[in-house]
This record gives sequence, C-alpha cells and structure tokens, in this order.
Amino acid sequence: MADLLPVPPVDELTADQLTRYSRHLLLPGIGLEGQKRLANARVAVVGAGGLGSPALLYLAAAGVGHLTVIDDDEVDLTNLQRQVIHRGDDIGTSKVDSALRAVRDLNPTVSVTGVREHLDTDNAATILDGHHVVLDGSDNFDTRYVVNDATVELGIALVWAAVLRFDAQLTTFLPPSLAGDAAVQLRDLFPVPPRPEDVPSCAEAGVLGAMVGQVGSIMAAEAVKLITGTGEPLVGRVLLLDALTQRTREIPLRPAGARAGASAGTARGWMPEAGESREVVAIPEMSPPEVRDGLADLQVIDVREPGEQAMGTVPGARTVPVGEVLTWEDAAALADGPVVFYCKTGPRAGRAARHLVHLGHPDVRVMTGGILGWIDEVDPSLPRY
Repeated sequence: MADLLPVPPVDELTADQLTRYSRHLLLPGIGLEGQKRLANARVAVVGAGGLGSPALLYLAAAGVGHLTVIDDDEVDLTNLQRQVIHRGDDIGTSKVDSALRAVRDLNPTVSVTGVREHLDTDNAATILDGHHVVLDGSDNFDTRYVVNDATVELGIALVWAAVLRFDAQLTTFLPPSLAGDAAVQLRDLFPVPPRPEDVPSCAEAGVLGAMVGQVGSIMAAEAVKLITGTGEPLVGRVLLLDALTQRTREIPLRPAGARAGASAGTARGWMPEAGESREVVAIPEMSPPEVRDGLADLQVIDVREPGEQAMGTVPGARTVPVGEVLTWEDAAALADGPVVFYCKTGPRAGRAARHLVHLGHPDVRVMTGGILGWIDEVDPSLPRY
C-alpha cells in the first residue's frame, strides 16, 4: 500500500521501546521505520465504549504516540459486558477517566488526553484537528455524521464501524486530500440518515460482547496499517461481519454510490424489518401508572426479546417479540379493545404500534418509558438492564 498519511517517523526509539515493540519490528511492512511512525502518530478515538475499549487498548499496546479519548458518558454496570477498558470500580465515573487510567497502566510511554464533551458541529473540527487518524466508535448517527463531516473538512482518515446484535459493518473513509477522486465517506454509504426508530440501539436490541471486541481490534489494525503504510486498508470496501455464523463478506463502496449504500444498509438488523411501514404515525401514549390502573381493560403486549421478558413483565402482559408482531398480516390475533405495546424504553413498541395501526386497528397505544418507566413509576423490584 502506498503511504497515505503524512506521519514522519521519530528519530529514535529507546531501548525499552525496542524491546516492548520487538514483535512489530519483526513484521515486514512495519519494522523499525513503521514503529517510529507509530510513535509519532496522533489518533483520536470517539467513544470509550464497546468499540473504543479494545481499539484504545490495542493502539496503546502498539505504541501510538498520542491518543485522544472523546466521550461524555459515565461507566454503567451494563457497560461491563463488552466495554473491557472499564472495571467494576469505575462504575459511576467518567468513561474518559477510566480509559485514561487503563491506557496509562498498559503503556506509560503513550501520551493520552481525554475530552469529556459531546461532539457536535460547533466543536468537532476543533477537537479532531491535528490527528492523523480518527476511529469512530460512537453509537448514534448524529455523532457519526458530525465526525465524518469534520474529518472530510480536515483531511483526516476515518476508521468507522457500527455493531448491533451479532452483526457489524466496518470500513475506512479517506477524504479527497488523501484519496483524490476515489475518496469515500459516510454519506456515500448512508446518503440519508435512517430514522432513530428504524435503527434500534444496542440497549434496545442487544449486542454480543465478544464480537464488539473483534470489531474494535480490526479498527485498531486499520489505524496501524494506515500509519505505517503497510497492507491494504478497507478503503472502498465495507466489511460485513455476522458473528452468529462467523462469516464475513464485502460490498464495494464508490463515491456518491447510492446503490452501494443501499446494499450495505440491507445487512441483517440495520433497516426496517419485513412488513414494517416507514410512514410516520403518531401513536398515543399511556404512562405506566395509567397502564397499571387500566390492566383489566387493556391488552398489554411486551415486544421485547425472550431473554428480556424473563427478567420480568407487566402483570398479565402477553409476550410477543417485535419481529413476530411485524409479520402479522391482520389484527385477528387480538381481541377487541385497546392495545398497549411496551419494550425496554419505547422504540420497538412504537414500531409494533405503527404496524398495528396500518393493519387497521382503531385503538393502539404505547407505554411511556417502556419497562424501565414501569420500574421507575410502578414496580422498582424488577431488575434494570
């Protein structure tokens, strides 16, 4: 691979660095020169979560000279299933602080700084400026587009990935200043951001922790390749990973390629499921106390997955995962009277409710806040997750 990034090598490595990175020094394509470039490289990692955790650890271990960690969140117990940079003792503390501690413990020769801010159009370019590579491990499209647009403006390579359930998408975007006419960006892959309700979060749909580690490691490897000028980066190619079958495939990505973007978007778990209408329908809501008081007259349906339902449901609720609801071709499975859907927080219930409205049911509602709202307002004995 031709050198894409202007990362000059440091003059010398110390004796300790030569020993620490000796396994890199043996690799054709990296060697002493590549390790010197790594020591002089500046990499920003957006998100110290599932993807950022392994990426930060492997970048620090690889000897990247400076790492910037960007995250405005705090460590939560549910994070520890996949966010391996954090410990139990870090719960309730800043993810940035936890990540800085882990990086310094692993490799004290790496300079690392933290930014406890949410990236937006006002601050992204300022925060990301001066880096050679950015890794985007964020979990929402608003931030992803902000990061993409800033890296295009600044001329910075962007390693991008997204995960959900057992699936992942990965690619590397290069701006025109580095790739010329062959430059690709997130807006070539997803020209129009999907609606939030069409792309459930990991908190709503779940994610395999070990797969997230696999993907974050690939992101770190992409950065190392870009910095050292070795191998072939994922430029113009989107890697699709299915951890459930442990199969991978690639689709091409071309500048302004609407068809390429559509192909990537149809990977399992990323777009509306079969039978779901994309038309926006306003659905009435009921608060958890209102649902509790009206249980005798309501058909309450829990559209979460079986593993979630096993942790507790609204008394008397019928359990039907949202994917099954979306296959209904009529409302014959329901009795007369009002129907109330709920999930963990709301998005899946909204999808199920809109589908039932399109089937012609006259009285469909969702429970505000989902089961977490029920726990907060009605039954705090149920476990939060």
